[in-house]
Amino acid sequence: MKLHTKILLGLALGAAAGVSANRFLPDAAWVAWFGNNLANPVGQVFLRMLLMVVIPLVFASIALGVAGIGDLRAVGRVGGKTLGYFVMSTVISAVIGLALVNIFQPGAGMDAAMREELFATYQSEAAGLQARAEVGFGIQTFVNIVPRNPVQAAADMDMLAVIFFALMFGAALTLIPRERAEPMVKLLDALMEVVIKIIDFAMKLAPYGVFGLIFVVTSRFGWDLLGQLGKYVLVALVGLALHAVVTLSILVRTFGRMSPLRFWKAARPVIVTAFSTSSSAATLPTNISVAEKDLGISPKIAGFVLPLGATMNMNGTSLYEGVTVLFLAQVFGVDLNAGQQVIVVFLSVIMAIGAAGVPGGSLPLIMVVLATVGVPPEGIAIILGVDRILDMSRTVLNTTGDLTAAVYVARSEGEILETVRG
Repeated sequence: MKLHTKILLGLALGAAAGVSANRFLPDAAWVAWFGNNLANPVGQVFLRMLLMVVIPLVFASIALGVAGIGDLRAVGRVGGKTLGYFVMSTVISAVIGLALVNIFQPGAGMDAAMREELFATYQSEAAGLQARAEVGFGIQTFVNIVPRNPVQAAADMDMLAVIFFALMFGAALTLIPRERAEPMVKLLDALMEVVIKIIDFAMKLAPYGVFGLIFVVTSRFGWDLLGQLGKYVLVALVGLALHAVVTLSILVRTFGRMSPLRFWKAARPVIVTAFSTSSSAATLPTNISVAEKDLGISPKIAGFVLPLGATMNMNGTSLYEGVTVLFLAQVFGVDLNAGQQVIVVFLSVIMAIGAAGVPGGSLPLIMVVLATVGVPPEGIAIILGVDRILDMSRTVLNTTGDLTAAVYVARSEGEILETVRG
């Protein structure tokens, strides 16, 4: 049985077991014990094994990608194409989300008692997010991209700072004599091989980890909360699906000159991993593997574009943030005019770039957008119960959007993309 089949099986069994436990055994002590002592620990170990290699993977892959291109003018050209594609696709996704919310009005007329119950349930979680959001987002955020201490930035999982340092490191390797740079390049190559081997270890645990992660979520919330916020969830999911199936397919066909069917077939392992982990960072190893082995993209392009995308190209997060802000504005009766909605689009794109590529990483930033347009930021408590389901879905769009960018950049650089396997 192939690995992605095992992961899908774990996903299905975990969801079925969790929903059944929530429905028929809501107060059973053994269900809580199983979730807290077996399912969640196994899921967290799996997730942490993937996350623990993100920093060395991102640093080594970007540095090698820049050094492999060799010419700083080429780095600038590839980087310009990459960032331009990121911005274009992210703006499109945010606009799609806002258009759907305006058309279907999912937050209008929500029952006041339901709103108060949801707010009371998640008030403590919202308070924690509020504290994190008060840090703010401004020009200092861009200054902080340049780390004072790259080791500290890595320890703090400050991905933008790590990426900046990796870009500078790789650029510097292109400017020193080849014979001096070669030992460091070999060291980075060896680091990549070690990281890939650790990922192999983690993936052996994947089916069990996915089962645990899904069981914990579904046994806690079941489908009741999803039903209560059905309109909101449906609008968000339709927006994510529309951007994936229509927009990304058009971009792959137009800019990547590749059959969308071939692309989506190759992207299946990425979709499964992203959906089960809710983490762009944790899906990065799978994304790089698919790009190189299934789509024939060169390591120097895949290693340059995809790590950048894991932090900066958040199509799904941008769409989700726009939908959530307008939904909560409707719930609280805040009327946002066209100008304010343009601000929401702009902030959604910027905040998506700054969002951490880990589960729930966008929530504090959404609170900043809410406060900016006059919506009570603590209102995010209303949607926390269904965030995990939407987090899983938007991560799929984030990661597949990164893969379309790699296809475009590789094709624009004259690479001939051919299926290598499967």
